[in-house]
Amino acid sequence: MQDIIWKLLRQHISKGQLIGFAIANLIGLTIVLLAVQFYRDLRPVFNDEESFISKDYLIITRAVTGAGAMMGNNGEFSDADIQDLEQQSWCRQVGRFLGSDFAIDARLGVGNGHAMHTQFFFESIPDEFIDIDPDDWGFSPDKPEVPVVISRDYLSLYNFGFAATQGMPKISEGQAEMLPLEFTLSGNGKRQDMPGRIVGFSNRLNTVIVPQEFMEWANQQFGTGAEQHPQRLIAEVNKPGDIKIEQYMDEHHYEVAGDKMSSSKANYFLIVISSIVIAVGILISLLSFFVLMLSIYLLLQKNTQKIQDLLLLGYSPDQVSRHYIQLVVGLNVAVLVLAILFMLLGRFAYMDMIHAFGVSGAGIGIAILVGLIIMGAITTGNVIAIRRKVNSLWLHEKSPSQSI
Repeated sequence: MQDIIWKLLRQHISKGQLIGFAIANLIGLTIVLLAVQFYRDLRPVFNDEESFISKDYLIITRAVTGAGAMMGNNGEFSDADIQDLEQQSWCRQVGRFLGSDFAIDARLGVGNGHAMHTQFFFESIPDEFIDIDPDDWGFSPDKPEVPVVISRDYLSLYNFGFAATQGMPKISEGQAEMLPLEFTLSGNGKRQDMPGRIVGFSNRLNTVIVPQEFMEWANQQFGTGAEQHPQRLIAEVNKPGDIKIEQYMDEHHYEVAGDKMSSSKANYFLIVISSIVIAVGILISLLSFFVLMLSIYLLLQKNTQKIQDLLLLGYSPDQVSRHYIQLVVGLNVAVLVLAILFMLLGRFAYMDMIHAFGVSGAGIGIAILVGLIIMGAITTGNVIAIRRKVNSLWLHEKSPSQSI
């Protein structure tokens, strides 16, 4: 009996309209899924932390000018400067670089009787801004050993600059962490020798970092006691590449260390381009949704008399609308499966480029989930619209019979 009803109702189905909807929806959904997957695969190229949440760190200093240097401008940041920076919409938190207020003499052994002896410096920042988690990080006056994190660039500078020209041996990171290191701290009429140890290498911080508690203790013991204002800040931003960041830096004559602004801009452009592509894909999917709804409404309109006759014969609105719902659901499921397949084919085509950046790519679960959400919403809208139309015909037929 159900087959007879379907044969009766499908007479006016336009295959061309359904194919047009399917193609449009397939194109739109494929664009959305491919844009989402491409964004997730490429994001680690611009951000070491593989996360959908944008996050980056900027090292900020005041611009040094000839006139400012002659007038004694030391480039310090006041509390008001820091508070203003923290209030910006793109800034999550700000850390202060605390410098050493005393003299430091460092001695480093590099094997075979060679040793390096130089004046040195320390800086410290809050632990949450350090990009590594070294063992035994911290300091206690009862066990005076100074753990040190240095910039990885410093080790490269020694190996390929100083060592290569002075006949000194090159050292690896592991060897560097085992080298004997000793500091002499002096100032405020005091002097103390203290062993040190390299515990890690940072890509983010182009300086020599020691624990915050050590710096506070050492400044108190050997420093002048004068109040210190930071000359460098580290800011955690939640919108890397936002044009407002560069505008703010220019207005306040601040400089950002390294090429962070360039990489952040690239990351920002990736977000913008991906958003535009996703928006275009969603727009195409919405247009295809309305194309399908128009086709269904035209089909229902052409079959109005047949539907009304079936309802008068005792068939319920659910029985009549079930066939159209099955048609729509089957069509949408096929579109979703094909869109995922095309997304995987497109991803296979660009993965060689992604691998060239040393990135393995992200999982496809998020992209598939996005496809399920979009097609689920479209299918739900289709089903609701079909049931409302059939119910309206049922009520139209029911009301005359009740008035007789």
